[in-house]
Amino acid sequence: MGKLQSKFRKRSDLYRASQGSELDNTCDSQVVQYEPAHQGSINTVTNLSSDLCVSGGSDQAVVVYDWKQGRMCQSFQGHNREVTKVLCYPGSTWIFSASRDKSVLMWDLNQGDEPIQEFCGHELVVNGLAVGPDGRKLCSGSRDNWMCLWDIESGECEHRHNISRNLVTHVCWVPASSSVVQTSEDKTIRVWDSRTWQVTNTFPAKQYIQTHCDVSPSGNYLVSSSNGFGGQGCEATLWDLRQPGCKVVEYRGHLQTTACCMFLPTPHNGLPRVATSSHDGSVKIWDQNTAVCLGTLTLDGAGPLVSLAPSDPTNLLCASFNTGVHVIQLDQGPGQAHGSGPGPGGTPGLDTKVVARF
Repeated sequence: MGKLQSKFRKRSDLYRASQGSELDNTCDSQVVQYEPAHQGSINTVTNLSSDLCVSGGSDQAVVVYDWKQGRMCQSFQGHNREVTKVLCYPGSTWIFSASRDKSVLMWDLNQGDEPIQEFCGHELVVNGLAVGPDGRKLCSGSRDNWMCLWDIESGECEHRHNISRNLVTHVCWVPASSSVVQTSEDKTIRVWDSRTWQVTNTFPAKQYIQTHCDVSPSGNYLVSSSNGFGGQGCEATLWDLRQPGCKVVEYRGHLQTTACCMFLPTPHNGLPRVATSSHDGSVKIWDQNTAVCLGTLTLDGAGPLVSLAPSDPTNLLCASFNTGVHVIQLDQGPGQAHGSGPGPGGTPGLDTKVVARF
């Protein structure tokens, strides 16, 4: 794959956010404050490896951060508007970033600070990114109603499909499958076949906009989240992908838009869990099958919590508008200090606490 020259002027200044006392006033005294990764709000965070995460935000930077050591590893400058989504291909050093500048850029942590590939063709902000299991195809979705399938090596768009009012909010590739799932502002979830680039299934429309989705490692389940206000429409929904449109349970408890939903790595006790984050400033951990809330953590002053990245069964990264990325520790226990207590029927609760922030 040849290295391509960025079409955007490289910004010479590396953003640094100052450490203010106001941040310290909103969190527990035991929280470690690392060097901030971004200036301004953070829109998206994901994992590159067990100790490296990638984030993007309003400062237009794509940042690789060692969250265990508390240090910035790399800051990629190439977008000329805020970054909306970042994605990493598992087992590699590839990073993909989408932006309000209508483009998708591909970076390699080991190949300098310029993009190695560009994917240009959308007419509005790109909100969805997904890479196929073999690492050869990239799917992108935008508010322009287009779903696009790209060849990663050549950067060429192989398929495009426009569906009226399909303002894409998020995209997921089903593991070990040719299927791609996307959520939309038209309240609909669609399943695409990447071989034909046609919609194979459409879920029954929810009452509110679908903001995000995630697919379980087994490929059997999908979780989607909804916008809303005043506790109405702020749920996440578990679907059975083997029976498209079959709703299993709903996770209700947030008071404002549920912006992100993720399957968590299974802990030693084998209890499958789902995490959600909301504009109400809280993160909730749920029993996947029963929808019992196992733990709630409210981050005062953090603003909308818009993105989650589970690192392992006990660590969860959470991106916020106001106070950077938070490292949340999940400990099995009664949940007396920071999280909710045991659920109904004696279900174990979780101690949830922020241990670091950057």
